[in-house]
Amino acid sequence: MYNFAANVLKVILSMFGRIKVYQKENLPKTGGYVIACTHTGWVDILWLGIATLPTKIHYMAKKELFQSKFLKWLMESLHAFPVDRENPGPSTIKIPRRLLKEGKVVGIFPSGTRTSEEVPLKKGAVTIAVNSKAPLVPAAYVGPNNFKDLFKRIKPKLIYGAPIEMPEDLPRKEAMEVMMVRLNEEFAQLQRKIQEK
Repeated sequence: MYNFAANVLKVILSMFGRIKVYQKENLPKTGGYVIACTHTGWVDILWLGIATLPTKIHYMAKKELFQSKFLKWLMESLHAFPVDRENPGPSTIKIPRRLLKEGKVVGIFPSGTRTSEEVPLKKGAVTIAVNSKAPLVPAAYVGPNNFKDLFKRIKPKLIYGAPIEMPEDLPRKEAMEVMMVRLNEEFAQLQRKIQEK
């Protein structure tokens, strides 16, 4: 279902403009990893999944998207799993840790709420990467964010950064702080880079 849905979406979205993907060679060839992407609308979620094929992304999504039967079926078909943002429980870490241990890829949008403004990053992506001892791959998207932007034929672009590894010589708390700083810096650098392309 995932491959079918992704390829159908690719055909539909490409009608509004083909995506340019940069530095895909930065994606690890083996093992599980966390991919953290900038988030300004619902279109970036779709393009990230399409651009990363044939690798499938397991998205962490807010539980509200699983309330109706159709949406629940759709989200599960796209390998998404629900998270309660207001009251995060053990599953917030447990499910992605299991997926990463199985060598799968977990996708997270650290800015949480969709916004075009700079907002403090949530710690979920870093926390999961550190607890799972998995690489954290930053990605930045620039392009259409909604239906209106699609019809304006704004060109979509996506760039992957080099994996951020957990510093082994630091205590976990300090290692997380270092990785948060690095992720912020990488996002800023990648967004500058992609704007110039």
